[in-house]
Amino acid sequence: MDAFREAVRDARPLKPHNRVVHDTPKPRPHPAKREEDERAVLHELALLAHDENRGRSRRSAELSGTFPDDDVEFEDDARYLRPGLPPDILRKLRRTHWVIQASLDLHGLTGDEAVAETAVFLAACRRSGLRCVRIIHGKGLRSPGREPVLKRRIRKLLTRRDEVLAFVEPRAIHGGGGAVVVLLEA
Repeated sequence: MDAFREAVRDARPLKPHNRVVHDTPKPRPHPAKREEDERAVLHELALLAHDENRGRSRRSAELSGTFPDDDVEFEDDARYLRPGLPPDILRKLRRTHWVIQASLDLHGLTGDEAVAETAVFLAACRRSGLRCVRIIHGKGLRSPGREPVLKRRIRKLLTRRDEVLAFVEPRAIHGGGGAVVVLLEA
């Protein structure tokens, strides 16, 4: 200790600097509402997956907003238009009247993973204010039996989402039968 005191004996305090010392920055806001929305989406998906894995009971179907006749395939799953909207929206959407603002590629995912990713993607697009998006689900050429599993599940999911106004199978340049262009609420 004596050696230290001897070493700093001639030390002088530094002159005060001519600068403003700011307080520490405030913590970033916590996105509680966004996290709540994401938890709600994942909970809804868990209910849907649970209902699909087990036989659907009428009670759980009413709670999740789905009904036993949801398993019925609709013939023209290449397009969807929310009731009450003008039919020219489908034509404009197919011709890319609206710019595709974001894309999601689901290649390589299982059906449950693809449904979850799509729900999270749609929620993020809604938060960001995106209007027109593309979801690439593939044509199912590498699926067992060469059946388009993701195509049917994703399009069925889109018809159930409140933020989806319409969707169409785009022209070949934008993915053709392996994709869907979706128009979202503003």
